[in-house]
Amino acid sequence: MNFRAWLLTVRAPFLPLSAILVSLGSAAACWEGWFNLSRFLLALVGLLLTHVSVNTLNEYFDFKTGIDLHTVKTPFSGGSGVLPSGMLKPSSVLRLGLACFLLASLIGVYFLVEVGWLLLPVLVLGAFFTLSYSSLLSRLMLGEVSAGLGMGVLPVLGAYYVQAASSSLNILLASIPSGILVFNLLLLNEFPDVEADLKGGRRNLPIVLGKRRAAKIYSASLLSLYPFLILCVALGLLPAPLLLSLLTLPFAFKASASCLKNFDRLEGLMEALKMNVVVVLAFQGLMALGYLAALVLS
Repeated sequence: MNFRAWLLTVRAPFLPLSAILVSLGSAAACWEGWFNLSRFLLALVGLLLTHVSVNTLNEYFDFKTGIDLHTVKTPFSGGSGVLPSGMLKPSSVLRLGLACFLLASLIGVYFLVEVGWLLLPVLVLGAFFTLSYSSLLSRLMLGEVSAGLGMGVLPVLGAYYVQAASSSLNILLASIPSGILVFNLLLLNEFPDVEADLKGGRRNLPIVLGKRRAAKIYSASLLSLYPFLILCVALGLLPAPLLLSLLTLPFAFKASASCLKNFDRLEGLMEALKMNVVVVLAFQGLMALGYLAALVLS
């Protein structure tokens, strides 16, 4: 077995996002007085399996449509290159993606029985986004939105719900930054692949609107996170220690400025891609820490 090829295929460097999403939802529940370690760990395994499923199915479909034959590989975009190089068989990658989806679905069914059926909409939408992102949604200009919901908002809501067995205004507000950040994560990563995506039949914001306008959308949505968080804390809707996430503002400014300046230059865009990953992970990680700090201080 080519272990390195499988690590590349599942895009292992991107998987920490799942751990942070589950930690954020669980920390919000913990602040409200709900926490079960076994449910936390099982939710983490379930989301990791879902994430691996999304990544491997994307690898498979991008190879089949020829997108990965034309992309420029970067540490943040362009696919792993495993299938075009022949390191693995496409059928093997497809089987892994479907197997991970099945295992994640079984965990979802367990939570439905154990915690409650109000979790069903989250699981159904998550399953739909997982199976249809590459083959359908990315071709209908819904890729960025489905990513923001499926790997942003829904995991945070789901991780909270399996702890608290309910919803709250607190977690609805806390999930919004995750949705915007993951929306932006995909959006910015699409910039280097516009030509390849176009050949493969995709329709996304950089293709339809052009890179210049897509860069403005990226920058505006990214920088909107900070006044949103400040407003929620000022109104008493979120605990004050969540303002720890403001520490990421310098990195957000760098990502925004680099994107607006270098949206059509790959070398210059690399700074934005790197800073964007820092903001995506650190902003949400600091929110989770903020909830725990609020619990200690309360």
